[in-house]
Amino acid sequence: MGPWLSPTDLEFVRRKVPITYVDIVPIRLDADGSLEAIGLLLCASGEAITRTLVSGRVLLHEPLREALTRHIDKDLGPMALPQLPPTLTPFTVAEYFPTPGHRKFDERQHAISLCYIVPVAGECRPGHDTLELTWFTPGEARTPELQAEMNPSHAQILREALAHLGEV
Repeated sequence: MGPWLSPTDLEFVRRKVPITYVDIVPIRLDADGSLEAIGLLLCASGEAITRTLVSGRVLLHEPLREALTRHIDKDLGPMALPQLPPTLTPFTVAEYFPTPGHRKFDERQHAISLCYIVPVAGECRPGHDTLELTWFTPGEARTPELQAEMNPSHAQILREALAHLGEV
């Protein structure tokens, strides 16, 4: 078996131990390094269509740099040209719990997500399970209407990213 768990094994592990994820807020910078835009994916899951961040699990024996690059390549395409920082300190850590009533609820699992803001300089072409990638100005990204199109956890990470970037 490769680095992926079978669906049955993944369900078992999700019930027993926290799973590590990365959540990535892709951004575009202008010529002087100021925030120009934030990229959000439009994805279909079942009957729901939502905006989401680049996100996914960290595999066994996979360094964080490789996990970030793999998920960016998968969701934004190999020509996105991400500019990963020399040190991979997340701007925040998100936690999710399978406990009903918990404010950070995820019915599937207990998860810990390391959250990164990553500038991308190249051409982005969303992956096969993504409908589109849309670039929003910081003002558009702050709107409650746009954030209502996201799951509450990703909307919270987006708000924290905007604050981290000085876009309150």
